[in-house]
Amino acid sequence: MLVVGPDPAGRLPPMTELPPDEPDGGPDPGSDGEPDLPEQRRVRREKLDRLLAAGVDAFPVHVPRTHTLAEIRAAYPDLAPDEHTGDGVGVTGRVIFMRNTGKLCFATLREGDGTELQAMLSRDRVGTEALAAWKADVDLGDLVFIEGEVVASRRGELSVLATRWTFVAKALRPLPVAHRAMTEESRVRQRYLDLIVRPEARRMVEMRAAVTASLRESLRRRGFLEVETPMLEAVRGGATARPFVTHFNAFDLDVYLRIALELPLKRCVAGGIERVFEIAPVLRNEGADSTHSPEFAIVEVYEAYGDYNSMAVLTRELWQEAARTVSGSTTVTRLDGSELDLGGQWRTESLYRLVSGAVGEQITPQTPTEELRALAAVRQIPLRPEWPPGRVVEELFEEACAGQLTGPVFVRDFPLDMCPLTRPHRSTPGVAEKWDLYIDGVERATAYSELVDPLLQRQNLLDQLTAAAAGDVDAMELDEDFLRAMEYGMPPMGGMGMGVDRLMQAFTGRGLRETILFPFVRPE
Repeated sequence: MLVVGPDPAGRLPPMTELPPDEPDGGPDPGSDGEPDLPEQRRVRREKLDRLLAAGVDAFPVHVPRTHTLAEIRAAYPDLAPDEHTGDGVGVTGRVIFMRNTGKLCFATLREGDGTELQAMLSRDRVGTEALAAWKADVDLGDLVFIEGEVVASRRGELSVLATRWTFVAKALRPLPVAHRAMTEESRVRQRYLDLIVRPEARRMVEMRAAVTASLRESLRRRGFLEVETPMLEAVRGGATARPFVTHFNAFDLDVYLRIALELPLKRCVAGGIERVFEIAPVLRNEGADSTHSPEFAIVEVYEAYGDYNSMAVLTRELWQEAARTVSGSTTVTRLDGSELDLGGQWRTESLYRLVSGAVGEQITPQTPTEELRALAAVRQIPLRPEWPPGRVVEELFEEACAGQLTGPVFVRDFPLDMCPLTRPHRSTPGVAEKWDLYIDGVERATAYSELVDPLLQRQNLLDQLTAAAAGDVDAMELDEDFLRAMEYGMPPMGGMGMGVDRLMQAFTGRGLRETILFPFVRPE
C-alpha cells in the first residue's frame, strides 16, 4: 500500500505523476483480462471482488452525510487538545493519507474544495471487525463515509472519531505519487485527476468562474442585455477564420459551427437591443497546440451610439473590475508570483507608427505593395501572392512589434483592406477604426467602430468572395440576411470581442490549455 505522509502542518503535499506501472494513464493492453492489469490495479480489483462477494456495496447510491469538511472546520475552530464535543456528524472525503497502527488508525480526508480533515478509527469505537476491514480494504484515493464524534486529537488536530464507516466509491486506480510532477499532456488529458491531486488546478477553475461572473455583472450593471445566439450557421461570417463543417440531417444541408458571435449580435442591435452581449464558445478549424484551441470562449459586446473609443474605455474597465474580483486590486498576482498591473489609463499606439519604427522607415496606408513585400523579404517573412498590402503590414507588425508590447496597450487603426466589417477611419484614409489590445506581447481583445452602411458592407463581402476565389480559405461568405438587417437601418455602434481564455492566461501566467478546463486533444 502506498502511503504518503503529510507536511508538519498536517497537509498532504501535491500528488503528481502516475506510478511506474501506469506510465501514461491510458488504457492497458489486455485490460479485459485481470492478470494483465498493472499490479496496483489488480490488487484493487481483487479487493473489490472480495467486497462484492461479501455483500459490501462499494458504490452505494446514498450515504447520510450531515456536514461538509469545510463546515466542520468552520464550526469548530478552537478545540483544545484531547477535547470531545459530544457532537455527532457524518462526513465524506477522499483518503489521501493513512496510518494504520494496532488499535487506532488515522486517515486524512479531502473533499472537492481542497478542505482536509482527520478521521480516527479506534477498535473500541468501531469494533474489531470494522477496524480490520478498514485496514484490509481501504486504499489511498478511496471515497469513504465516516460517522462519529467531532474531537481534537491529543496533538490538537481537529478530527472525527469514527463510530462507523462505509465506502462511498472504491478507487480502482491508484492516485499519483507525491514527489514527481504530472506532465502538461497528462494534466490536459486527465483533468479530473489533475483536479484531484493539484490544488492549483482547482484554483484555476474557481478563478475562471469568478472572472466570467465579473464580466457578466459588469456588463449588466451598464445596461447590457445577455442573449444566446445559434451555434449552427448556414453562412459563415463575423471573422476571417476557417470553420468546422457538419451536416444537418433534417435539412440535408451542410452547415458551419460558428467562428464568431458578431453577425447575430449586430442583428440584435438592428432590432433595437441597443446594448447586447454574449459569453459563449466558438470553434475555428485552425489547429490545436499549447497556444491554440479549436474551441474557446469569447465575450462579444455591441453598443449602439458607441465606437472603438468607447469600447476601449469599457474593455479597460472590464479587465480592472475582473482583477479586483480575483485579487482585490487592479494588480493581479499570477500563479508564478509575478504581477500584472492593470491600473490607471492604458497606453495607445498607432499600428503604422509602430511598424515604421521597427523597420526604420515611414510606412503609411499608401506605401506601395512592392516596398512592403521587400521589407518582409528582408525579415524572411513568408507571404502568399494573393495577400493585399494590409496583410503584409500586419505580418510585419506581428514579426517586428507585437512580441515587444508588454502592455496593456491599445494598438489602433489597422489597414482598411483587412477589416471588412469595420468603419473606415473618420479622418485618416486607408485605415479602419479598429484596435487590438496587447498584454505580454499577446493580442487579448479587439474592437471596431462597426460598419453600418449596407452598400459598403455588401461591397466588402463581395471582395471577400473574390479573395476566397483566389485561394483565401479564411475569407467570409456573403450573408444576405445580415445585409437585409442592415438595410432596415442600423445605428452607429462600437463592438468588442475578447477571448476569456486569453484573459485567464494574462491573469494566471499559464498556457492556454491550462486555462481551458477540458481542451480538445488528439485521441490516444
